[in-house]
Amino acid sequence: MPERPAKIGKYTILSELGQGASAVVYLGEDPFNERRVAVKVAKSDAEMADEEAKRFEKLFLNEASLAGKLNHPNIVGVYDAVVDGDQRYIVMEYVPGGSLKKFCSETNLLPVRQAVLVIFKMCRALDYAFQNGVIHRDIKPANILLSERDDIKISDFGTAKISHATHTQIDGFLGSPAYMSPEQINEEGPSVQSDIYSLGVVMYELLTGKLPFRAENSVSMINKILNEDPVPIETLRPDLPDKLVEIVKKAMHKDPKVRYATWFEMASELANTFPQLERYSHEISSTEKFNKLRSLPFFREFRDAELWEVLRGAVWEVHSRDENLLLEGEIGQAFFIIVGGQVKVVKDGKLLNVLKEGDCFGEMAYLSGDRARRSASIISVSEVQLLKIQSAHLESLSEGCQLRFNREFLRTLIERLTWTSSVLAQFRR
Repeated sequence: MPERPAKIGKYTILSELGQGASAVVYLGEDPFNERRVAVKVAKSDAEMADEEAKRFEKLFLNEASLAGKLNHPNIVGVYDAVVDGDQRYIVMEYVPGGSLKKFCSETNLLPVRQAVLVIFKMCRALDYAFQNGVIHRDIKPANILLSERDDIKISDFGTAKISHATHTQIDGFLGSPAYMSPEQINEEGPSVQSDIYSLGVVMYELLTGKLPFRAENSVSMINKILNEDPVPIETLRPDLPDKLVEIVKKAMHKDPKVRYATWFEMASELANTFPQLERYSHEISSTEKFNKLRSLPFFREFRDAELWEVLRGAVWEVHSRDENLLLEGEIGQAFFIIVGGQVKVVKDGKLLNVLKEGDCFGEMAYLSGDRARRSASIISVSEVQLLKIQSAHLESLSEGCQLRFNREFLRTLIERLTWTSSVLAQFRR
């Protein structure tokens, strides 16, 4: 491996940021503008086969050709480019926050409102690029960088289709298979709709921590994208507003004619959801939710993987004081675990019990069958946080996870029977 150079052109090299198959990226200092920059240096053609070298040269020239041409707050700035014999490097804006990929795990999701804001900014930036004759063609979380100010920057325009380009561009099978639209896989011409599909996949992943299609290899992945429907996003995130679910489905529709006609149209629909997302403004992270459940006695026997399994399809609710949470006589298809606060159990207008953090309620309707009716009303005593689990979600969990729930329900039932017997015994004295 060649040693890190002290300088590249006029730029002082401070450290290596990373490297891929075709280039090494260094952190550099621009002494004239007094700013840190990312310097992307093409690897020597001697390090790769002829066909591969030609391909990467086209990608490099493509990115270099955009120097100074896309000036948008959500697109990585390309300041300088040198392609002269053995000297081939691009100088770009340095974005220190890493990529969006780290927020595509169910253990580290962005708050819903922030995730939607990221996609909205992407739409605006990609619309600006399109108005300037550029279609990205490789939209994925790894190509969306995070700045220090909690903003996003789209990077890596190597595979982009540039309408005004004077150099030969790469055509054919381009991009990352998991994010490619059906028409990209079929090597049809690039369009706004193919990029909209890719952004729909990114949105799905940001909201769920999972790709819509999962496969062991690229061939299987491609087959699924062409022939199968993704796992419905509302199954993985039942707490999402219907409108948000519709936007993801429309963006990812297999038929490009059904997708959004323009970036502006998609951005407008996202903007219309912001009032509905106000309730997510103070949403706690998935890691905080996990840690809270881990501290509750109800989940003490659950393994970590099983806890994530529970969280994946449950709904985290917050209710104010004196709310009717369940009504006596109504049909119950969900049960609840108290994450914070207290509730009272009332039957025929009489107080039966007060339940606290870590207790569950509504489970008897679940255990009794689909058409079972609630035997008592539940009213919040204070502000209360609840984990709501639908019966259908519980039945979809692994056998081990269901077994742990049943054990906890049995333990709860025994405790309540013991408590009832103790109260009755006191009345008999």
